[in-house]
Amino acid sequence: MVRIISALILAVTAVCASAAEPLQLVDNPPDRHIVVKGDTLWGISGKFLKQPWRWPEIWQMNKEQIKNPHWIYPGDVIMLDMSSGTPRLKIGKPVSGQSGKVQPTVYSTPVQQVIPSIPPNAIEPFLSKPLIIETTDQNATVSIVATQEDRMLVGTGDSFYAQGIPDSSIEKWNVFRKGKALKDPDTGETIAYEAVFLGNARLVKPGEPATLRVTLAKEEMNRGDNLLPAPPPEILTYVPHRPEQEVSAKVLGIYGGVQEGGANSVISISRGKNSGLELGHVVALYRNRVSVSIDEDGRRTSTPVPEERYGLAFVFRVFDRVAYALVVESSKAVIIGDSALNP
Repeated sequence: MVRIISALILAVTAVCASAAEPLQLVDNPPDRHIVVKGDTLWGISGKFLKQPWRWPEIWQMNKEQIKNPHWIYPGDVIMLDMSSGTPRLKIGKPVSGQSGKVQPTVYSTPVQQVIPSIPPNAIEPFLSKPLIIETTDQNATVSIVATQEDRMLVGTGDSFYAQGIPDSSIEKWNVFRKGKALKDPDTGETIAYEAVFLGNARLVKPGEPATLRVTLAKEEMNRGDNLLPAPPPEILTYVPHRPEQEVSAKVLGIYGGVQEGGANSVISISRGKNSGLELGHVVALYRNRVSVSIDEDGRRTSTPVPEERYGLAFVFRVFDRVAYALVVESSKAVIIGDSALNP
């Protein structure tokens, strides 16, 4: 049985599309592309578009069509259509026995696998584990109060006791340790704390304290470490699109505690749901620049110059006041304090 790849293709709103600059094709684009396993919508569109994140626009779909999935299968042929004067991608399938000929195809087979916007292995590790603890998160009060046989540290297979778990309705938990504070660069206010992921645990016996067993330990756990309910696994389709509102955020950090990042790095930015950010938003990365000059008397003067755009980031996880994004394009190192603005 042929393995089916499916894609839920969503579009930007008509307002965003009309306000955007015209789509630009790459030099000498192909007239068609045959879909294979492992393709991404970003990658396919990059064969045709200079800005591959704008692939929803080249499919020319509207909000009404968002309600209906559009399936893409291995062996389908993605064709570039210029008949209307505006580039558009269409889907067809080779006609059996007629080499080189393509016809439109309609499918009714159920979805089995989602063809993603970007390579899923780039963000999968960040989808289920806690990344931050927001200052308003009441669930972060669950903590380890004792370990098995008073051990100093516990690992896979060991048991521990936690307080703050009210009943047995939540069985699977993530264990984490509060890390460094994330502060708003503009106000200096602490808006969240990084979460150092330690592993997973399963509830064995509810109570106060409750008994849990470690099912996976990335690092050893100790008294005082915290727990959050593990979210259920889900398949998400991230569709790149422009933010409808103005975005003015800063890079808070580069995941992993490093000072600089680049393409495929995961960054945190200082805006979230409360500012209108959502899954799939694309933001442009800018570097604040200052021109420094020395006059005849040796005095230094600083003159701000326009910010320099050098990359793009794809928002894949959003909290109230913080969002996480994958750097998909970058011509230079990403550093803390850079701006994340509308593309």
